[in-house]
Amino acid sequence: MRTFAVVLVAFAALTACSSGDKPAATSSSAAPKPAPGTNAAAAALDPCKLLPAEAVSKALFLDNLKAVPGPAQGSSAANGGKVRKCEYQHDGKAAGGLAVTSYESRRIKPAEMVASIKKAKPGAQDVPGFPDGAVYYVDEQKTATLASAELVAGTPVLINYTGPAKVTAEQIAPLVKQALAAS
Repeated sequence: MRTFAVVLVAFAALTACSSGDKPAATSSSAAPKPAPGTNAAAAALDPCKLLPAEAVSKALFLDNLKAVPGPAQGSSAANGGKVRKCEYQHDGKAAGGLAVTSYESRRIKPAEMVASIKKAKPGAQDVPGFPDGAVYYVDEQKTATLASAELVAGTPVLINYTGPAKVTAEQIAPLVKQALAAS
């Protein structure tokens, strides 16, 4: 759970830091509103279904991983994102986690989301092979994160996997790609 809390704190800090880079919201009369139900597709993404425990077990060479859904979290005033998470446990200890954050009230391009994370995290590295970009970094709490973003039914969605610092970008890039493909 500590790893998962670190993921959420790091992500909240990233989006709060990068909020100054976002374009100002347009008035509701000028901006087209999404059709009813389109935001529901992004909000309903279940991280444990997007990335089953078996896929994480294979990538990290750990047997008997268990996927434990985390509670859905409402919008954060700082970034407007709704977070859903899944923690992967090995023998009762956290082995990593997948967070899916949808930004129903914001209109930002996935590549801009990834760029803002890279800007906010010193030492962050681009990861090739993702259509809208991806970034990998190890933070002060010794956790490794790989994040990418996409549009789901017109809603910007950030998907990131976080685990121990020993987990490489090469190990977790396929996990994030699988989650993106399933969304």
